[in-house]
Order: sequence, then C-alpha cells, then structure tokens
Amino acid sequence: MNANRKKGEDMMKKFIVEKEFWEVFPNAKIGIVLLKGIDNRVKDENGYLGILKDAEKEALKHLPDDSFSNNQVIKVWREAFQKFKTKKGARSSIEALLKRAHNGKGIGGINPLVDIYNSVSLRYALPCGGEDMDTFEGDIRLTKAVGDEDFMTLGSEKSEPPYEGEIVYKDSEGAICRCWNWRESVRTMLREETENAFICIESVDASRDEDLKAALDELASLAKDNLGGENEIHIVDMYNNSIEIQ
Repeated sequence: MNANRKKGEDMMKKFIVEKEFWEVFPNAKIGIVLLKGIDNRVKDENGYLGILKDAEKEALKHLPDDSFSNNQVIKVWREAFQKFKTKKGARSSIEALLKRAHNGKGIGGINPLVDIYNSVSLRYALPCGGEDMDTFEGDIRLTKAVGDEDFMTLGSEKSEPPYEGEIVYKDSEGAICRCWNWRESVRTMLREETENAFICIESVDASRDEDLKAALDELASLAKDNLGGENEIHIVDMYNNSIEIQ
C-alpha cells in the first residue's frame, strides 16, 4: 500500500513558478483555472462569435486614450517585456487582442474554450492562455529559459528555441509558451479533443487584483456552463508559488 501511494505521488504533476521569475516580477500574480472532463467539440461554428463581439466592444473601455500605446493596460505589459530577453517585435497576447479591437478588426473563432478565454481576456484586458494538460510531460514551470528548449509554434516547420533568460512556460520536453505569453507550442495547444485544460490569466499590476479574481470566476463559470466538466481556481504568487495540477 505504501509503495502504491508513493508511486501515485510521483506521478502527480505540478505548476511551479520558479524564483528566477519572481526576481524579475515579485508582484505578479498568475491565476489558474484547471478544467477537467470538458467537451470542447465545435457544435456550432458561429456559436461563440456573439460573446467575442460583445467582449470586443467592452474591451474599448480599457482604451480611453486614442493613442493605443498610451493606455495603461498596454504600457504595463510593454514595460514588463522590457525586463527580459524577447524575440524582436514580441508583444503580450493581450496587446494583440486589444489592437484588433481598437482597429475594429474582429476576433475569429478557433474552438469553444479558446473563444471563451479570448472573450474573458478582452473583457478584463488581461492576458489569458490555455494548454491541453494531457500533453504535458512532467511539471510545468514558469521560469527563465536555458536557451536550448525545443519549441515549435503553429505554422512553423522547425524548432525555434527561446533565448537564454527569456521568460517561458516549459515542461521536460521543451517550451510551452515563449516570451511569457506571446506564442504557444503546437505540441500542447488546445484542440477540440481536449478534455483536461490548464488556463492561465496573468497580472503584473497589483492594482488589478480584483479584476484578476473576477476574470478567473467568469472564465470558470463560462467553461462550466458551455463545456461541462469540473474546475478549480488557484492564484499563484511569490508566497504560494506552486499548485498540483494532475
């Protein structure tokens, strides 16, 4: 019995934010929603375009200044990206979404869960990302890259490892997301077949802690109502730097 329990403990996977990250971003908070047993199949190709369009309109409240780069939600992430080595031109995922909303370009649908987290990202002007938990190899770490991690993104035909010192999500097989929340690996991306998902919402602005909590609650509620399954919400900070995910 003891041996079996030990084996089960060894198989438990964790999400760990390492000290190398906290040395750069001591006040950051990483919100996590773990979704288990969901049905992410597309049942209606237009099913989530409505919530995306509504979220695009609501996102404009975060952009009161006509000069896009002068808005606080943009400035805070550009400043964050200046604190570590990044690929030239890399921007936070929330900047990419908000720019489309600001320019009047629609956000296209991908699959139900991605559409849901994109809508939450727009409503709260916070970066959201998601991965298929069943594709993870070992623990997931938010840390600085060594520089030799395997990484292939959608549309690429070769591995493009992160720079040494770049902030990345990674597991034992390679990088999962480069430049913190810029580009994700095709290996772990959410698909219609995904049943268990790891969703993160990130904040580097301590004044927005309540927004982060609200965004996590809304995402979990939308996922439950639309995709079924069960969920857990966690917030990771420098004083509580890891959680069990499987």
